[in-house]
Amino acid sequence: MLSPNSTFYARPLGVTPAASLPQSPSAPLETSRQLVGDDHQDAPYFRSLEEAGIRLNGPQISAVRHGKGPLLTLAGAGCGKTTVLAARAGYLMEVSGVHAGSILLVTFTNKAAAEMKDRIASLPGIRPAAARAVQARTFHSFALTLLRHYGVQEEIFGEPRAQHTVIKMLLRQYGMSEAFQPESLLSMLSAWKMQGSETTDLPEKSQEERDAKRVLLGYENWKRERNKMDFDDILLRAAALLRDPAVLKPLQQRFQYIMVDEFQDTNKLQYEIVQKLASAHRNLMVVGDDDQTIYTFNGARQESILEFDKVYPGARIVTLDINYRSDARILGLGSELVARNKRRRDKRLRAAGHRGDAPRFATPSNAEEEAAWVVNQICQQVEEGLHTYRDIAILHRTASSSRAVFEQLVLKDVPFVQHGASPVFYDQSLIRPLMDHMRLSLNPRAVDALPSALGPLYVSRDAGLEWIQRSEQQQAKKYPLIHLAKWDKLKPFQQEQVKERIKLIKSLHKMKPVIAIQEMRRQFYDKYMESGDPSIFTHYKETMLETLDEFEAAAKKFETVEAFIEFADELSRRHREMESLRRSQDSDAVQLMTIHRAKGLEFPCVYWIGASEGIVPHSTALRQDIPEDQKAALAVQQTDAELDMALEEERRLAYVAITRAKKYLYVTSPASHHGKPADVSRFLLEAFGLEVPDKRKERDDSRTGHSASYGKGSGQSARSGTRAEGRDVVHRRAISYSDRDHDVHNERDEDRLSERRGSGQIRNHKAFSTTGVRQGSQVASASSGSGSSSSGRSERTETVAIWKCSSSTCKAWLRQKPAVPTAKAAKRAAAGPPPCPLCSGSMEAGTREVPVTGRAGR
Repeated sequence: MLSPNSTFYARPLGVTPAASLPQSPSAPLETSRQLVGDDHQDAPYFRSLEEAGIRLNGPQISAVRHGKGPLLTLAGAGCGKTTVLAARAGYLMEVSGVHAGSILLVTFTNKAAAEMKDRIASLPGIRPAAARAVQARTFHSFALTLLRHYGVQEEIFGEPRAQHTVIKMLLRQYGMSEAFQPESLLSMLSAWKMQGSETTDLPEKSQEERDAKRVLLGYENWKRERNKMDFDDILLRAAALLRDPAVLKPLQQRFQYIMVDEFQDTNKLQYEIVQKLASAHRNLMVVGDDDQTIYTFNGARQESILEFDKVYPGARIVTLDINYRSDARILGLGSELVARNKRRRDKRLRAAGHRGDAPRFATPSNAEEEAAWVVNQICQQVEEGLHTYRDIAILHRTASSSRAVFEQLVLKDVPFVQHGASPVFYDQSLIRPLMDHMRLSLNPRAVDALPSALGPLYVSRDAGLEWIQRSEQQQAKKYPLIHLAKWDKLKPFQQEQVKERIKLIKSLHKMKPVIAIQEMRRQFYDKYMESGDPSIFTHYKETMLETLDEFEAAAKKFETVEAFIEFADELSRRHREMESLRRSQDSDAVQLMTIHRAKGLEFPCVYWIGASEGIVPHSTALRQDIPEDQKAALAVQQTDAELDMALEEERRLAYVAITRAKKYLYVTSPASHHGKPADVSRFLLEAFGLEVPDKRKERDDSRTGHSASYGKGSGQSARSGTRAEGRDVVHRRAISYSDRDHDVHNERDEDRLSERRGSGQIRNHKAFSTTGVRQGSQVASASSGSGSSSSGRSERTETVAIWKCSSSTCKAWLRQKPAVPTAKAAKRAAAGPPPCPLCSGSMEAGTREVPVTGRAGR
């Protein structure tokens, strides 16, 4: 039973009432009115700005006045960078006498470019012709104009669905329909191109890499034959064109002053274009915030800002540090949080925004209760007139983490617009096949559900449906899928798989929905979805597994498959009725979006949901918490430095979420995630002065008798045995597996390294421990057989029996338990080794050197 009443507190769970609230200092009140005297040469320009309502502060004036040479403008969140860029363009024209056509202003979105043009045009004294002459463009717009000027006439092929269709066609053509996901291949290709590399240079060391390269080369040929190019091609070809001095020199002579907005988001190729254009005169002004670098997965490089003065020796650096957006306490929380990052430019923002309220924190038991609390409070705030719906944004980390709040918004008839995700969680391409299998269990002749069932049978959808329809005309069957068992294009083992699948479908409606999902994942779905090279598509698979785990969590609320399907269908129906809101820019509707999509936006009231360990920071940034035996099973090994960088990006993401709020900020940290206990995000605790130890160091210290408990500060445990401010305390203990012939310790839920459903076991997870408890944490952080701890002292090792994956490309291994003379143990021994928990392949017996952990008798 979910509690209908939300409870928000002044401090996160684990922070004592005595802890002081972070707060940014107040900014000075002086503006250009006081700072630019009438005797200054440029005073008339600033007086005209003031008459137009534009009063610049000290750092802004310094940036606007900058003339020749490189300038790095560090623009903190809400510090008026757009105003500065527009005002500097006006200053160059009105005060410095620069021709408008000599100014190039580059940004990332059409919306931002259009806003920049409008801002420049609205400046006092700027003639319309001059405003139009300033080149305010996106990177792609500038590059495309350049290509068109030099005779490149290919059509733009930029629709993602069309791109996916072409990749799917090529996969079928090459007999690899189930080997790769189109979005994964295209993402890999984009990342490769944004490094400035050609498709012909893609790696081909493994068979999977060769297969992927073959498909992508086919995609490039398909475009070439049809005279098309995609958005990545535009930048790649423009950069290549600029390597020709005959092309580059005229552009350098024309664009004497270059300004780049959102500089922290530039990738290697975009930075190369900017550097070439500015290389002759070095009149380059870049504006950005290294604390908001959250697009590294798209190739963004924080080094662009961190190393700017090394690339451009003598560059000026101006810090815009006066925030006009947020309440000082909201800004203080964000500033204290991001200050923990080591790879950043030092800056502390000062507050000049309107006063609102201090941030509020809540710890609901799970995502379902979190969603109920948030939506109930939103409804109450709107009813009381505190906010309108359009004032409010709900921010979440990943697409799947919005599922519960999405459902509550629909069911409570709250108008909202969801940005950048599938309309309904249950209609996603990953989830739909499982839903349709359950629909077929209720109605085996559900025509709309049949197509989704063919893919997991490794049957061509079009050809399979055509066979079924033709066979149905001759003789209708209760289960139309059975016609595939007599299709001569299928091999005998595939025909048997069809029969087994029908047998499973018949049984699903008798199960609870969550058990039905687990059974489908165990029998076929996880293996089907994990086709392809794990070293290439690890990120996609982790997202996929997270989404499937969320699916299981959603299903737990329902007792019957029929009730679950009815709920999902009703959700889709009601959401379609609200779709008109998406098309209206001025709708009075709550904004639901990922934190990534919220960057650059601001809202009077923000709800940041999912501020828990494993969500933010995301599980992929917490792999130092995974024991060494499970790290060995990871498809892609990450160094400590890479993990540190990933954790810092997660912290920047939290900073972006917080600094979207103007007056009100509500942060919720569910105490469990996908059924497993979850601590309050370390980022929140750190912002209040608590020390969260590095788990790698913690494991090293555990060997020498030192202890460091999670979330302690000032001698107070973050999760003490008392009820902090009236909230429940969640205790965590060690994982325990039963009835298995191997043991795996301290598994993180989201990574699902050894808990693959392929083993056929539904395991009994207990919680983790925190304060001073380290079951299984003595596993060495060094690679197996090193025999030494991080302190350099000798460590005893032992040779243990293991099961290791027989595949040469899979590193998974599992420790065997010593044989116990029981009938059950004898039966397990006769059954042979377990399937590989990572790739579901066969395993074989072996040995491994591991540190002695004191687990006597195991």
